[in-house]
Order: sequence, then C-alpha cells, then structure tokens
Amino acid sequence: MNLGQLIRTVLAPTLATGLVASGLVVATAGSSAAAAERRPPARIALPNGFQPEGIAIGRGPRAYVGSLADGDIYRFNVNTGRGQRISQGDGTPAVGMKLDARGRLWAAGGADGDAKVVNTRTGRVLRTFDFADGTTFVNDVVLRGRAAWFTDSQRAVLYKVASRRGKLSQARVSRLPLKGAWNQVAGQFNANGISTTPDGRALLVVQSVTGRLFRVDPQSGRATRVRIGYTLTNGDGLLRRGNTLYVAQNRDNKVAVLRLGDRGKVGRLVRTLSHPGFDVPTTIARYRDRLYLPNARFTTTPTPTTPYWVTKLVP
Repeated sequence: MNLGQLIRTVLAPTLATGLVASGLVVATAGSSAAAAERRPPARIALPNGFQPEGIAIGRGPRAYVGSLADGDIYRFNVNTGRGQRISQGDGTPAVGMKLDARGRLWAAGGADGDAKVVNTRTGRVLRTFDFADGTTFVNDVVLRGRAAWFTDSQRAVLYKVASRRGKLSQARVSRLPLKGAWNQVAGQFNANGISTTPDGRALLVVQSVTGRLFRVDPQSGRATRVRIGYTLTNGDGLLRRGNTLYVAQNRDNKVAVLRLGDRGKVGRLVRTLSHPGFDVPTTIARYRDRLYLPNARFTTTPTPTTPYWVTKLVP
C-alpha cells in the first residue's frame, strides 16, 4: 500500500461520515421548513381597511369573512393564511355569517335591515331578504333545520327564513317577537349572537347590553334566562359544539367557555380564553381543534390603510 492508498483508506470513512452528516443536517433543515409551512399561522392578515365582523368555516379549510364597510366577502385558507376577495359588496354591511350544506353563505345585513345569500363558488349574490326599515341592525344568524334565524340588535324580534328544497323566497320570511323574560333596552345593542341548544329544540341568544344569555322557544318567542352564574359582558358571536358554548366578549378581548345542559336551560362557566392578538374579537368559527376570530378593532378609527386580521386560538 503506497502513501496515497493509505491516506484514502484512513480518510475515506471520515469523509463519508461528514458527507452523510451534512446530508442529514440539510434534510433536517428541509423537514423543519416543510413543517413550518404546514403549521397553521396564528395571525391571518386581511386586506387593509376591510373592517371584518363575521366569520364562517365549512368542512374544508376555507374560511369566509365579511366586511362591515361594504359587504365584501374574503375567503382564506386557514392552513396557509392565503386568500382573496370572492364577492364584491354592494356598499352595505356583511355582519354575522353561516355556511349551509349547499355551500351558500348567509350573511346578516346590519343597519340595512336585510340578509344576503352568496354563492361561495362564484361570489354571486343569490338572494337578498328584506326584514326591516328604519332603526334596525340585523346582526347574526344561525341555521336550524331548514331555516335561517337572524337577530336584530335594535328590535325585540327574530327573523326566520324558511327554505324548502333549497329554494330562496321572500314569501318565506317571518318575524318572531321576543317575549317572556326578554326586556329590550332602548338605544342599546340588545340581541346579538345566536345559536341552538344542545338538543336542537330551542335557540340561544345573548343580549349584549345586559350580558344575559336567553333560551328562546322558536314557536312562541318566549325567552327564559339561562342560569350560568356569569355575566357575558359585551357578548357577541356564539359558537356551540356539543354542550360547549363559546361566547366572544368583544371589547373585553376574551372568549367565555360555558358548559350547558342538554336543554340549554342551565350552564356554568368553565373558563375564559384570551390572546395577545385580540383587538375586539367579534365572532367565532371552528376548524378541527382551532378557533378563529376576526378582530373588528372598534376602538380604532377605521381608515383605508388600517390593518385587520383573524386570530387563531387553540382552546
């Protein structure tokens, strides 16, 4: 064995080990980068000046946010944060929203006193339902069976839109006055977020001005106060999963987590959730184990360049 052969024999294993190690380092770095790309972002930027309020998420990772400024609908992927406007608004608000099984987006119309149904594939407005004129604020919506139910924060009434075989008709709009334990406070925001009881037989409505949660009979409109031992100050959007009810307390920058009985007559506070990224979170949608809340930033004067975002929260 000459000197050259000796050097190659001694150094080859070391060089090989070094190359393998380097390769492993590169592979690990690549895997870390890929993992980072797969990790859902904690903050999802919306277009500047968007003024979000409502959010809805369907079966897939696509989320929809509506604009209080002009009714635009923005869609984004919760896994990547990337998105785009899919529907140009008509200049009136899009407030609380829900997706139905047909992929249609139901959006409350705020002070315009109406609601719209948007095709999420084309962005086209399929139908506008007129509810009220004058002092009104159609705030939020829940889908129950074959009907959509809307709250009005300025009137002691719920609006119902019944849908038969998926058909959308103004003739199927009805009003349900709230009575029983419901006391309307003049000049304030009253009925806001709306959901259903765990057994599906009644509706749940939070009254923002009093922080009270009510169970409403969908036949009679009779409201009874839900006994939870907690005041839902600035209660806004509701999201129920099983017997757990999440309540956005917008200006308090937190989410109350309640555990309800099956009939929705009683419940208890389990805990409250907060996040440093909250700036007046208004409504809640869920995807897998994550909650998503748009920040309306009501304490910030809106301008065309004001930044807005959605915050991811893991309960």
